[in-house]
Amino acid sequence: MKIQFSSDREFDLIAIGRACMDLNAVEYNRPMEETMTFKKYVGGSPANIAIGSSKLGLKAGFIGKLANDQHGRFIEQYMSGVGVDTSNMVVDQEGHKTGLAFTEIKSPEECSILMYRDEVADLYLQPSEVDENYIKKAKVLLVSGTALAKSPSREAVLKAIQLAKKNDVKVVFELDYRGYTWTSLEETSVYYTLVAQQADVVVGTRDEFDVMENVTEGSNAETIEQLFKHSPELVVIKHGVEGSYAYTKSGETFRGHAYLTKVLKTFGAGDSYASAFLYALITGKDIETALKFGSASAAIVVSKHSSSEAMPTVAEIEQLIEERSEKAEQLS
Repeated sequence: MKIQFSSDREFDLIAIGRACMDLNAVEYNRPMEETMTFKKYVGGSPANIAIGSSKLGLKAGFIGKLANDQHGRFIEQYMSGVGVDTSNMVVDQEGHKTGLAFTEIKSPEECSILMYRDEVADLYLQPSEVDENYIKKAKVLLVSGTALAKSPSREAVLKAIQLAKKNDVKVVFELDYRGYTWTSLEETSVYYTLVAQQADVVVGTRDEFDVMENVTEGSNAETIEQLFKHSPELVVIKHGVEGSYAYTKSGETFRGHAYLTKVLKTFGAGDSYASAFLYALITGKDIETALKFGSASAAIVVSKHSSSEAMPTVAEIEQLIEERSEKAEQLS
């Protein structure tokens, strides 16, 4: 099965939400208290997905609000430099700052992120700053969960979704749950469910779907039963090293296996997975191939230092898939 997208659109994908700064520890295998040097990268799930998509050859755009400071200018310059259209990135004029994320790499299994997200510029995107003429130029509107955490960003995203549906633009919801941004699980569940029910494609980890459903251990069967009563035609549920499952409204199930790799850090996997998975769908590949692309891209990014800068090319993804399938054939 393949997902059908509108043809003749200027943009393959337009993402909306946060673009911020990642300061990744240069020194591995030590706690942040002892880390003295960090390297800066653009971060934020929707920004990373737009960057990853652009590096794969898609025409990507971005809607968001940047701080009127050095970090804001760095983000715009970097994203523009890798081919993302930044014409709808608004500069904040009220003194809000860029969100910062310091990362700690104690070991491949022990990675943590220290976030500075109070009063950040991206959460002040106004509904009036979302342009219908821009959204209707896209095949896909990518929404990530963190943008729903606070007003006015929440309303800006809801408006963008309404405009996408009005103009036959597919809505992809990447759950991207970050607990520190939300005031309660109940609030998260309300807004995640509201958006998931309106989306065409929903992507997240099993844990993130549990947050959306406000349950301790949900089941994939129950998740898809509820979502397929609404707009979604494809739901992707990721289970870490156990791989991922894609479910279609027509009743098909596909299994994607995780590609084992030498892991340096765990963050960035979800964003790289989403960009490559969507690249495959948008370029007409089937769901099974899209799952392989997502898994391969995630394996490449977790083996490297950054998230945004490590986003792979199509050739790198295809090479990894080919190498692993040849290895599997030799073992069988």
